[in-house]
Amino acid sequence: MREITVSEARRFLLCRQGLMGSRRFEGAAGALAYVRQAGCLQFDPVDLCGRNAELTLQARVRRFRKDTLHSLLYRDRALFDYADKELAIIPVEDWPCFAPYRERSKALGATFPKLAELETQALAWIRENGPVSSDTLPVDGSISWHSSMHWSGSWEGKTRAARAVLEQLYTDGTLVIHHKNGTRKFYDLAERHIDPAVLEQENPFADEQAWRCWRVRRRIGAVGLLWNRRSDAFLGIDMDSAQREEAFRRLLEAGIIREIRVVGIRYPLCFPAEDEPLLDAVCEGTADTRRRMEFLAPLDPLLWDRKLIEALWDFRYSWEIYTPPAKRKYGAYVLPILWGERFVGRIEMVTDARRGELDVRRVWYEDGVRETQALRTALDHALRRFAAFSACGTILRNDRSAPQAVPACPE
Repeated sequence: MREITVSEARRFLLCRQGLMGSRRFEGAAGALAYVRQAGCLQFDPVDLCGRNAELTLQARVRRFRKDTLHSLLYRDRALFDYADKELAIIPVEDWPCFAPYRERSKALGATFPKLAELETQALAWIRENGPVSSDTLPVDGSISWHSSMHWSGSWEGKTRAARAVLEQLYTDGTLVIHHKNGTRKFYDLAERHIDPAVLEQENPFADEQAWRCWRVRRRIGAVGLLWNRRSDAFLGIDMDSAQREEAFRRLLEAGIIREIRVVGIRYPLCFPAEDEPLLDAVCEGTADTRRRMEFLAPLDPLLWDRKLIEALWDFRYSWEIYTPPAKRKYGAYVLPILWGERFVGRIEMVTDARRGELDVRRVWYEDGVRETQALRTALDHALRRFAAFSACGTILRNDRSAPQAVPACPE
């Protein structure tokens, strides 16, 4: 089995992720290309300095703006919202690949009394009136129901009928999210927004195991390197350890993924077979590994397996937003700072859209990281780019011993 060093593994991952060297992703086309590479972006509604999916893209895509993602989702319909790695944003061409999920949703929905009647009522209203939210759909009352978005099938008890019927039709694939107003979702008929050539494709998988293999390969590609262990990178895939083992075995036998050893790491790691030329280039020193600084999203694909990040970088990252304030080590919404091949620290920022200000509240550097002039210059440049992404004209440097406001320059 091929063996590489920890440094080579890091550089391979960062090049694969588009986080090292010159930015190869740019604008709307670049954002779409990265989502296709990752398979999905995890969605989270929290927005202190940008939502998770937006933060993921700004770290990789030159001249990315928040409205770029909105357009790809709700104007161009190149992406759609659905359940994958939890709630996610997915390329529309993958719609047929989630047929098993929709089939399961329909089977679960059929077990709830009166739901079919509500679905008929809701669909008639939407056909006549267009996109609706649970607040505007004229369906009253509540029903005993659980969300098909949760594979566990845990019961929620009584749920507002309007919310239940819209979410059921959404997970069935009959509706899609038309747009969002803040955290409020508006739904419309899928047939109005998804190309019939895509919408009408049949389930491409022969059985559940074939579907699992596709999803496991997709998650390996999203991270770049993954081991055959229990991992948060596999969240949302309905499988136990034996089924995961079988998926890895089949993918390796088919030559779809390859296995390598990293010096000092106990478990072998796997990567997509088509990435071997990139691995060769990294190991031969011909890959573009020029250093740049980026701020990573809390649920960035690179960070999906925190144990792997700790093994490769000795960097321990925990998203503390759900940690009680008194128990937080850093802050509620802190982004890792990547500089070249190293995680050099963490940063806490908040944007004020009304004032057009980016408030840099605090920066924590990792042990052993010296705050050199080169580091300060890289941070200043990264903040200017982040301010442009956030449409902020002023950067408030409250992380400094002498706080100051500085103008943000265009990217």
